[in-house]
Amino acid sequence: MPHKLRKIRKTRGSRTQGYGRIGQHRDAGSKGNRKVGRHKHLWSKVVTYEPDYFGKHGFTSPQSLHKRENTINLQKLIEIAETSTVNLTDLGYTKLLGTGRMTKALTVTVSTCSKAAEEKIVQAGGKVITDSQENGE
Repeated sequence: MPHKLRKIRKTRGSRTQGYGRIGQHRDAGSKGNRKVGRHKHLWSKVVTYEPDYFGKHGFTSPQSLHKRENTINLQKLIEIAETSTVNLTDLGYTKLLGTGRMTKALTVTVSTCSKAAEEKIVQAGGKVITDSQENGE
């Protein structure tokens, strides 16, 4: 049965309750093991068991986010197309991909285009104009 005259009553008000200085009797205490010491006394453990602990891992540079392409498939292109000419650059798309079947003869203007998409458009009687063709290359 618990009673009020426990040993802890003697140590109340003493800051450390008999466990010494600075954070002893806590979870990891002052072992210097869990997250610290990997450049010092735990270096051999890092080299042996965790050789990839230090260094860069998987960070994506903010500059690379601007290079993302906005793609569209032929299937979606047919749904969008109201006339026989479609300017995908003005609509905000940068690349045309070849998934889907081409049923209309369209003239498509886009920055870049996959080979499959270009072949399907030409087979349907259409034409693809890319940025390199517009610049005269």
